[in-house]
Amino acid sequence: MASIIKVSITDSQQTVKIPTGIRMLVRRACTAVLIQEGFVGTAEVDVTFVENEAIRALNAEHRQVDAVTDVLSFPLGDKGIYDINPATGAKMLGDIVIAMPRALEQSLLYGHSLKREVAFLTVHSMLHLLGHDHVASGLESVRMREREEQVLLQLGLPRGGNYVLEDE
Repeated sequence: MASIIKVSITDSQQTVKIPTGIRMLVRRACTAVLIQEGFVGTAEVDVTFVENEAIRALNAEHRQVDAVTDVLSFPLGDKGIYDINPATGAKMLGDIVIAMPRALEQSLLYGHSLKREVAFLTVHSMLHLLGHDHVASGLESVRMREREEQVLLQLGLPRGGNYVLEDE
């Protein structure tokens, strides 16, 4: 059975105009990660675009880090076990929160489009929702980055010459 995902997207910010096609790109990015990772069945994920201050507050509350970050992942599963939405039968993967002003800043800093930045943040976060962790070891961080780049290449968003690997 193929992977099917329902992606609910909410724009809760007003600083950055969401470019045409970005919602479809987010959905495509989520689907591409599921396919790459061999996920079977149906899934649901919620993606919310927020202001920098909103993500700073979430970061402080959930990670005890009082700073703006670009994306936060809130997985609902553990080791491949997910809650099931009783209405749809889909596995509920969790929530992705993207700070759009920060994403725009980073796209300018790294010299690529806002679409690529949002796609990267979505792919990165989806991998977290599926249980990948880049903080535990350097090797897992490298493997996660490779997975991210494979998906972005499939989406037609290859790494540019100005790409910077940042410490998180």
